[in-house]
Amino acid sequence: MRRLMLLRHAKTEADSPSGQDQDRRLDDRGRRDAAEMGDWIGRHPPFPDLALVSPAVRATQTWEIAREAMQDRAKQPAVEFLPELYGAEVAQLLAIVRMASATDPKRVLLVGHNPGMHELALALTGSGDEASRKALNHNLPTAGLAILDFAIDDWNEVSFRRGKLVLFTSPKLLKQG
Repeated sequence: MRRLMLLRHAKTEADSPSGQDQDRRLDDRGRRDAAEMGDWIGRHPPFPDLALVSPAVRATQTWEIAREAMQDRAKQPAVEFLPELYGAEVAQLLAIVRMASATDPKRVLLVGHNPGMHELALALTGSGDEASRKALNHNLPTAGLAILDFAIDDWNEVSFRRGKLVLFTSPKLLKQG
């Protein structure tokens, strides 16, 4: 069994001081949402063994804030910052997930960007919680988290429609109870 957790970066400022998209930072809501999602992950094991994070400022900040929020309750995963996560399309993201077979963690957390993350979640989902599937169909919002389980022994076996969507949540859904 392998678990893939897809976390979209949290809410950002409209523009960065440098004018570069990769330099956009989290706004106040984004910082709160990243902490809330990290706290949620820290209270809901199993925890990721490996975090693969886009080096864009907003994704890095989302990861750092979420990691800090979960650190007292969750074992800290190994972390890799992968430039190819920025702007990645579904095929690239799938290749990145499959590369996890080199170190073979049981649970991987990807912190990245839409539209690729949302499209990947939809493409991988073959079954699972109906309410989560319906909610995920609409969007993977900022700080949204999709958790998929795969009945496989190797990350190279991850393929479209083979994942079971265990849960989809976001700060908004958590507030709704």
